[in-house]
Amino acid sequence: MKIPESLKIINVGLKSFYEDLKTQKAAAVHVDWKPPAGGDPELAKLLSKLELPEIEAANGRAIEKILAAIPTLVDIKPAREVIPRMKDNTILISGPPIEWERMSGPTKGAIWGALIYEGLAKNQAEADRMAAEGEIEFGACHDHDAVGPMAGIISASMPVFVVKNKEHGNVAYSNFNEGLGKVLRYGSYEDSVLKRLKWIEKTLAPVLADAMKNSGPVDLKGIMAQALHMGDELHCRNVASSMILLKLLSPHIAATGHDGKTIAEVMKFMGENFLFFLNPAMASCKVSMDAGHGIEYCSIVTTLARNGTDFGIRVSGLDGQWFTAPAEVPRLLCFPGFTEADANPDIGDSAITETAGFGSFASAASPAVVQVVGGTPNEAIEHTKEMWAITLAKDKSFSIPFMNFEGIPRGIDLRKVIDTGILPIINTGVAHKKPGFGTVGFGVLRAPQLCFTEALKAFATKYGL
Repeated sequence: MKIPESLKIINVGLKSFYEDLKTQKAAAVHVDWKPPAGGDPELAKLLSKLELPEIEAANGRAIEKILAAIPTLVDIKPAREVIPRMKDNTILISGPPIEWERMSGPTKGAIWGALIYEGLAKNQAEADRMAAEGEIEFGACHDHDAVGPMAGIISASMPVFVVKNKEHGNVAYSNFNEGLGKVLRYGSYEDSVLKRLKWIEKTLAPVLADAMKNSGPVDLKGIMAQALHMGDELHCRNVASSMILLKLLSPHIAATGHDGKTIAEVMKFMGENFLFFLNPAMASCKVSMDAGHGIEYCSIVTTLARNGTDFGIRVSGLDGQWFTAPAEVPRLLCFPGFTEADANPDIGDSAITETAGFGSFASAASPAVVQVVGGTPNEAIEHTKEMWAITLAKDKSFSIPFMNFEGIPRGIDLRKVIDTGILPIINTGVAHKKPGFGTVGFGVLRAPQLCFTEALKAFATKYGL
């Protein structure tokens, strides 16, 4: 056989071979091929059985519902009045359910603070005793139609955003964002933290509730779509979305009849808190994903959540089940005075934004987010490209200017995660591992593989495959 003078080479698998060829100026292309399920024969066999018309049809129905969702802010109410099964001694936390003894430092610190804030405990020692002796009913926010960032704490008196899916009627709730610095969601419980929470309850929430009586329902989907075009990814960067919400509500806040000092305080707090929109964005993502939850044979992942100890996922066709693995410490950019050794493992319900296609999934829309979580603008673009590979749709309702207005990746398919070996990427804040210290920085990490392998096995078992 005569070898042609000019070779064109296709390299499959190890990229180092391709890089060597390029240094020799050879005409070569690289195919990033990996064996299905990372070469695991058991998982590969299960995957081959999951290519069923019932699954494709269920996924089609679910993704249609998710994309059609219209999250709308309709009210602001105390948690005890609207959240299902909420009692005066209920404390909701982020992530999958967990018992007190295994809770992380920031979660325990935030619970102590919430119990003092509610007047159920006089001090940290009494709050600790009440929690340890079973006087408090703990629940996962997600299991109560709610979401909370970082420690995720929602207690009975806390005001919550009421977000309704205008298309399907389901509702989700989220607490208020306290801003940066020492805050309850990062495990701080000192007097200044509790004072701010009381101001949110007694001043901020009532003013905004009155403003909404003037404004009517607020289209959160429209705000989120516009914010993507302005550089937000809606998880660690909410600068544009927070300002849009303030712009929309400002005239209605001014018309509430509250005194000028109070109105000035409210607008100053909202204007200076560049994460203010994170919480209604999280509730928006939850009502969207819950629209596709609980569908038989559906393999879409509808929840990614962390409690500082465990990372958990839920899958539409496995309604009611959590699949967990140990939470890991993100790769982070530390604030001055802190190191990676201070960081608590991953924590918070805010990964619902990634679940719904925002956050790291939409990183290409937000090159500036890498200044917060680390990396480069090119890496932000690559993150979005990777996430397209494990999702079912590109949602043109939320387009990315830097990617020729392609839609964000939506609908994580459990099968695709296992098949490709590509794990969801998450942008995140990072809490100090000890209670009371607050935040140490921001970072990025991937969801643990074990959650997905266990979910795939359970999926195959449930449907007799």
